[in-house]
Amino acid sequence: MPVETRPLHPSLACEVIGLRLWETPDPDIVATLRDLWARWGVLVFRRQALGEAELAAFCALFGPLERTVRTDWASLAVPEIGVISNLKDGQGKPIGGLGDGEIEWHSDQSYMMHPATGAALYALELPAEGGTTSWVDLRAAYAALPERLRHAVEGKRAVFSYAKRLAGYQGVDRVISEDAQKKTPPVAHTLTHAHPVTGAKALYLDSTTTIGIEGLPAGAGTALLDEIYEAAIRPECVYTHHWQVGDLLLWDNGFTMHRREPFDPAARRLMKRTTMILDPTRHIVPEGALVEPSAGA
Repeated sequence: MPVETRPLHPSLACEVIGLRLWETPDPDIVATLRDLWARWGVLVFRRQALGEAELAAFCALFGPLERTVRTDWASLAVPEIGVISNLKDGQGKPIGGLGDGEIEWHSDQSYMMHPATGAALYALELPAEGGTTSWVDLRAAYAALPERLRHAVEGKRAVFSYAKRLAGYQGVDRVISEDAQKKTPPVAHTLTHAHPVTGAKALYLDSTTTIGIEGLPAGAGTALLDEIYEAAIRPECVYTHHWQVGDLLLWDNGFTMHRREPFDPAARRLMKRTTMILDPTRHIVPEGALVEPSAGA
């Protein structure tokens, strides 16, 4: 049977209808889903009922699962699954991370030299209001850039620092292990990439980790990045998802950024997420390089 789909945005998000992801899909369906994800930044599956093992098994169809450097957010039963929640255990200890505050525009793992650009988030408990997640299509954003800015970013590499990301977190989320610090030194990524399937050029950005541009003075690099971000976050390039319990979303960090609205800290929110190493023949997978900590700062 063909896979039924419904576009939720002209270029960015697509709902896949009628699949029961707790069952192992046929190889033809898997192939279709892989093709869909190579072209859409966000795939939406609603009304799913998944245990952690089932969630991990489905996500692994798209690429090997990676374990987060934030081991304090990992599931005790399936360590490839991260817990995104504001809930606490019986001793008052957070059961996961990224509780209830606002999270600005970012791309997961942009601070890694070889980021695993596939991500999934599965909704189990949700606040009554707030907590929506938005994605921006950085292919459409690049296409809409003024010619002057396209020329300015051509061949340029931005410096991405996890230390900047941590500074924007709340409370205990700011604290990482010494091992995690060693795995997240500042890295450089090119600001533009061509999609391996469509050839469309896309920006690669993360407002929570970029600290400058290689080869430019600090002030000039920051000013250029600010201008690019302002031009990229255009309403027509954005899809906003209003979560329902049972929603599973896959997204491609290679040509998107996403953000979350805050919600009432007294409300409960529990999500499970995975990170996938995607096929570079189907997806944009940036190849970074180590930089000196002061570069671009």
